[in-house]
Amino acid sequence: MPVVRNDPAQYDELADQWWRPAGGFAALHWLAASRAEHIPPAASPGALLVDLACGGGLMAPHVARLGYRHVGVDLGERGLRVAGDHGVLPVRGSVLAVPLADGCADVVVAGEVLEHVDDDVAVLAECARLLRPGGTLVLDALADTRIGRFLMVTVGERLPGGPPPGIHDPELFVDRGRLLAAADRLGLDLTLVGLRPSLRQAVAWKLGRREGVTMKPIRSTAVVFAGYGRKR
Repeated sequence: MPVVRNDPAQYDELADQWWRPAGGFAALHWLAASRAEHIPPAASPGALLVDLACGGGLMAPHVARLGYRHVGVDLGERGLRVAGDHGVLPVRGSVLAVPLADGCADVVVAGEVLEHVDDDVAVLAECARLLRPGGTLVLDALADTRIGRFLMVTVGERLPGGPPPGIHDPELFVDRGRLLAAADRLGLDLTLVGLRPSLRQAVAWKLGRREGVTMKPIRSTAVVFAGYGRKR
């Protein structure tokens, strides 16, 4: 049977993999740690971080350490239950129409979600709507490039720690120029940076000598990229 790409049902089927360091979502653990490096500590006890497409809540230990209340938004019921078990306040809803108030968030995280929706700019607009002025935005996504499609689909789905087969539809990968132009229109100052895993650590992880792998910033944003910004 042919793989149906970007099928949300896959996340429910793989729900037991969320917190396995060597499981199908291993690389998402690495990305969660990378995101946390770009989130400032909470300025007040009531500060709120909204985690869009939170899945099983892999940001939870980082968010707790930084001192935020952690709200996770996702459509997947099983993933939200897992996230709730790890201290996330789960909200079931679409990232295209988040059921939260304007300006409620001090931080919005949109990790590995823009390449899973038909309208990535609409998700960015929700990020801008949710953020208070001066609030922090952290995102990461896959670039709409030939090399990005080759490495993340043709090669990546065959590598340990890579994405589960069929989890991505390369037709939805993100146009970086369009994203930056939309951010400016929405009042977001956004900078894009490329990311790649530490190759030395990835080998050690594969050999069972490490639980995680550090994501390294690189100049090229042509494969995996992060976006760091603030709302004006």
